[in-house]
Amino acid sequence: MKTYSAKPLEVERKWYVIDAEGKTLGRLAVLAANLLRGKHKPQYTPNVDTGDFVIIINAAKICVSGKKETGKIYYHHTGFPGGLKSASFNELMEKNPVLPLEKAIKGMLPHNTLGQEQFNKLKIYAGSEHPHAAQKPILYNETEVK
Repeated sequence: MKTYSAKPLEVERKWYVIDAEGKTLGRLAVLAANLLRGKHKPQYTPNVDTGDFVIIINAAKICVSGKKETGKIYYHHTGFPGGLKSASFNELMEKNPVLPLEKAIKGMLPHNTLGQEQFNKLKIYAGSEHPHAAQKPILYNETEVK
């Protein structure tokens, strides 16, 4: 018996909505990354984009455990000498509440062109409204997906 390998044209994609209100950052990022990669599907193939589209709403109401609100520091470098910038989780949430969730999910995807394709299927919104009603997204429920 041969091993099944999914072809990019025969992948059926769904749209899922995840409500982030009151959920922990890392646990939500794992759920979203697995949906984007397609690991919940029986035809999952690591080198083919078999994942679904993910819409995350209420990203501004996400929480972290422990002292991470003040102790977790996000760094980025501008590329110029002395250009190391840093911001705590609280500062980043005030400036752009979508960014911590984006960084967490992007870090869980492959760091190549396949990962970039999968990341492009992620839509994150700080509020409870999203413009993707035409795609008829399904409200994410762990019991239904698995």
